[in-house]
Amino acid sequence: MGKVAAKIKVMPDSPEIDLDALQERLETALPEGAKINGVEREEVAFGLVALYPTVIVPDGAGGTETVEENFTGVDGVESVDVDNVGRI
Repeated sequence: MGKVAAKIKVMPDSPEIDLDALQERLETALPEGAKINGVEREEVAFGLVALYPTVIVPDGAGGTETVEENFTGVDGVESVDVDNVGRI
């Protein structure tokens, strides 16, 4: 079974949020077998910065769905959207 790399857009719920702490919470929310392989930051508007973690997951049933659900449940996360997905 191969692996999939997914770039996921994570929008924080406030411009005042500590992005480093949010990134750590995202890492601890990963399901078993998934890992973050780098995180980009992009200023969106009015001081709000989106995180774009690239998550590596096994290429199996469900794909990135579990990661998306887990990230959505993290404190400080407003929304989660898959930006790009590809096999590696």
